[in-house]
Formats: sequence, C-alpha cells, structure tokens
Amino acid sequence: MEFMLDTADVARIRDLNELITVAGVTTNPTILTKSGRMPEEVLPEIISILSPEQKLFVQVVKTDYEGIMDEARKISAMRPDNMYVKIPVSRDGLKALKQCRKEGIKTLATAIYTPAQGFLAAQNGANYLAPYTNRMCNYGDGVAEVLKLNRMIKENGLDSKVIAASFKNVGQVSELI
Repeated sequence: MEFMLDTADVARIRDLNELITVAGVTTNPTILTKSGRMPEEVLPEIISILSPEQKLFVQVVKTDYEGIMDEARKISAMRPDNMYVKIPVSRDGLKALKQCRKEGIKTLATAIYTPAQGFLAAQNGANYLAPYTNRMCNYGDGVAEVLKLNRMIKENGLDSKVIAASFKNVGQVSELI
C-alpha cells in the first residue's frame, strides 16, 4: 500500500513528509486554488520537497482531448521521474489515457464512480486509478465497489494500481487497508 497526501499546502507536505513515509502527493485544480497560490508557484515548491522516488500527481484542467493532451505533455515535462498526469475518466479522458500510454506519459485516471469506469481506464493504460469511494457509496457499498475494481484489475492481469480517494470516514480507509 502507498500513502499519498492529497494537498497543495507546502508546509503540511513538508511536515508530514518528515513525520511519516509518504509515497507521493496528489493535487487537483480545487486543491491548488485553495492553496491561495498560482500553480506555477506552488508546484515547483512541492517538487523541491519531494525526493526523486516520491510521486507527484497533477490534474489537467481542460476537458477536451486536445486540451488534455496539451496539458498532459506540459505536466509530464515538469519533472523527469515519478510525475503523473491526473485525467478524469470521460470519453475524451479515456482517449487521452490511451494516447498518453503510447507517448510514455504516466497517468492516474481520476473521477471514477464505478468499477467499469476504472476497468476501462486500466485497459487504456492508466498507471493508477482513483475511484471515489465515498461517492460510490451513493450507489451502494463504495468500499465493496473499490474491492471489486481491484479484483477486476488482478483477474485480468492489468498493471494499474488503485489509489482509493474521496473517503467519508476512517472506517472506509481501514476496510480498504
């Protein structure tokens, strides 16, 4: 299991990185906006804190295929190793995941609400999958759905790793661990 911080708060990243074993940091447009700083300012600072082995996940803002690919190329060029582009699973997102795989751009498929969405993203080459556990609870047992996605990935010999996200409580985290 890998533990990721989901924040753009540089002080918090620095503090927690010294305290516990952190595999990486994930961000998204909302998190970056809440930091009160421009992404061009905060992302280089996060990169400076992380060791080369730690991962950084940055989400695209554009929603059309061409825009996603343009941003994906820019994001992946920010750091030579362990840089991942977060792409929401949509029609254009799935197409972009497939193209990123061809270009060697590492990705995390995000905004996954069903095991089927996650499975399609994995088939298109996503390195990581981020199912929204709590939001899946709106349709049933979110934890069970994440476990189902994990089984689908394993049983089909796909390389994608699951990073469960959007938790409601610690109990959901404990069940998945």
